[in-house]
Amino acid sequence: MIIGVPKETYPGERRVAMVPAAIPNLAKGGCEVIIEAGAGLAAGYPDAQYLEKGAKIIPLRADVFAPADIVIQVLCYGANDKTGRADLPLMRRGQTLIGFLRPLASPATVAEIAATGVTAFAIELMPRITRSQSMDALSAMATVCGYKAVILAADCLPRLFPMLTTAAGTITPARMLVLGAGVAGLQAIATGRRLGAVVSAYDVRPAVKEQIHSLGGRFVELPLETGQAEDARGYAQAQDESFYRRQREVLTRVVAESDVVISTAVVPGKQAPVLITADMVEKMSPGSVIVDLAAERGGNCELTVPNATVVRHDVTIIGLFNVAGTVPYHASQMYARNLATFIPHLVADGKIHLDLEDQITRETMVTRDGSVVHPRISELLPQTVTHNA
Repeated sequence: MIIGVPKETYPGERRVAMVPAAIPNLAKGGCEVIIEAGAGLAAGYPDAQYLEKGAKIIPLRADVFAPADIVIQVLCYGANDKTGRADLPLMRRGQTLIGFLRPLASPATVAEIAATGVTAFAIELMPRITRSQSMDALSAMATVCGYKAVILAADCLPRLFPMLTTAAGTITPARMLVLGAGVAGLQAIATGRRLGAVVSAYDVRPAVKEQIHSLGGRFVELPLETGQAEDARGYAQAQDESFYRRQREVLTRVVAESDVVISTAVVPGKQAPVLITADMVEKMSPGSVIVDLAAERGGNCELTVPNATVVRHDVTIIGLFNVAGTVPYHASQMYARNLATFIPHLVADGKIHLDLEDQITRETMVTRDGSVVHPRISELLPQTVTHNA
């Protein structure tokens, strides 16, 4: 079983799908790993480290794809909408592709991948069940994003995060608000508290209140009906516009009192809800910072500029894409561990074994035998074709 690891080609992407430390465990399972030359260099993993762990370095990208039974990437075509299409001619029938594909947002690209004959697995569709926790790359990357969002905010904020008592007097701590208490939000709460900020958090799901408290945060309670806020998979569900309008009205005061706002509210396959209006930004103190982790999905802040940092009403608004990619060493390490657990789940006796009765396999597999096989994505295809026409 040959596992091929091509270099990431999305502009600015520094992560790599496999790190040297994860290779020995794959080798024990009968897998041989081949790496495109320089694939890990930007993440801090030179070719020599891969060679030390038993991998082979291949100079040409095509020669990584050609013999590989499994190709693993961070951003496959779909998630990589800039340069990913160039990999389509390198794929072949019978091959397995694993990585982020962004299938719900770009179902048409999934259809193109299906046409190559590969069996593709979208790692972001990993079900949130106990058995799959070690394979959950979406949560792993969200952890990195939550941490880095606070560091970005601290760097821009003209205040110190912690309370300090000095000969020059006492400095009051920064006030940080986290919108959305999923994996990224909870990590942001924990990081903000470690830096000494007073942290509050809001989520439409009342069930996360205990988790916020356990990290030292204060749960912001809003008088809104939230009975349908969470789906069966544990993800936040989209609400109607009247709900978001009432939510913005009651959040205005809380946002205005905050020095930093970290927004993480996304709904899989949907446009991110607008939680912070221009009027709310205008009411914030000069020098305040908003880090919008939903920027790639349209943004939680009305004034967010996609993949840019801007100043509006004397408030810095950070809307960077691919925040996890700015911490490539550990983001790659976490992602590689996710895949090194997922691959043995699919491989038995040196061959890919697809158990469609298994929830993990069934919910992550999006293409097989030339067809799109995931029901949620298949439902989107006719609409996409009509729209493109």
